[in-house]
Amino acid sequence: MSDLDLLHFEQLKNEVQTRYLEQHTPSFDEISKWKGIDIIYFQEDLRKIAKGNISEKTFYTYFKTSPVLKLPRIDTLNLLSVYVGYKSWYEFKKNHLFANEVLRDLENSEVVELPPDIEIDQEFSEEVPEKVIFAPDPALTNTDLQNSTSDYQPDSQNTAELSKRVNPDSSSKLSMLRKYIWLGISAVLAVLVGLLIFKDELFSKKFYYSFIDADRNSKINAELQVQILKENESPILYNAKPNEPFVYTTKSKELTMVVSSPYYRTDTIQRNLESAPEAETIELKPNDYAIMLFYYSKSIRDLKKKRETLNQLISDEALIYQVYENETYGVETMDKQRYINLVTLPSTSLEKLEVIDTKNDINNRIIMIKFKIASDEKIQ
Repeated sequence: MSDLDLLHFEQLKNEVQTRYLEQHTPSFDEISKWKGIDIIYFQEDLRKIAKGNISEKTFYTYFKTSPVLKLPRIDTLNLLSVYVGYKSWYEFKKNHLFANEVLRDLENSEVVELPPDIEIDQEFSEEVPEKVIFAPDPALTNTDLQNSTSDYQPDSQNTAELSKRVNPDSSSKLSMLRKYIWLGISAVLAVLVGLLIFKDELFSKKFYYSFIDADRNSKINAELQVQILKENESPILYNAKPNEPFVYTTKSKELTMVVSSPYYRTDTIQRNLESAPEAETIELKPNDYAIMLFYYSKSIRDLKKKRETLNQLISDEALIYQVYENETYGVETMDKQRYINLVTLPSTSLEKLEVIDTKNDINNRIIMIKFKIASDEKIQ
């Protein structure tokens, strides 16, 4: 072996690198930096084109070190030469002669052929003796060193198997790790979605408030208006149905609500919900004058006494409003006497009279009445 042979081998490695980069994109362009899956894909390409293979150990021995101090076996050299487009190692050198270089005529040299089904050993090869000259074997290009009768055809399944062959244990551990990571992420996302959907049910609490007449200790058979007051927010209005508890669901720690009715005095209720019971009964003080006004407004018995009583209950300066329920919603004002005349005239419409609101002065005389007479007409 001469130094020129080593230089030719460096030329061969460069052409192998160039040949592979024409159809592939490894992790690095330099062949000396290839490792793992890049080497496996190169081996597959070598089998496909040159119908032979070199071991990973041989690759690391002769391609990861530059310059090399010894040549691979002649069959490896022939195989690599076929891969880059030449019939043999001899023909490759013949086409890459240096200045003043003369090759010995190998036509009559002893020919040593490899068995047709041999695959190059993975052990380190010895330096080729200078005395033994191997003739180029044209049939080598057709010899399948893997004893295969068909060209290698890569597909997705083969690629997956090749990847697993690099390091089976690491690949399996990595696959399991990814699986557990995805399971963990999926579980966290499911919990977050559940919290977003059911957060009100999870963190809210229901409170039940029943209202009774403070004087009669009986349920209030009338609709109540409940306003929930929150800091820096407009009041929220609810209607509490007759003889039913008012149910309020909240996440707040405090509650301020204003309960009002035409026949009961307005009351502001405040509660610390952290210590308050879930169910509570609240007494409302009746507005006796409003109840009397309602009673006398709807009664048709003893009209003279009724007019006298209403005259005493209502202030002469009282503001009286009638609210209309129709397409042209409006309000009409009237004086005290007109109101008394209205509610003391026998009429079936008085059965539908509803006092909406009243106010009293310091002498407990009514100074404001707001009422309406419900209509049976349906708005189309």
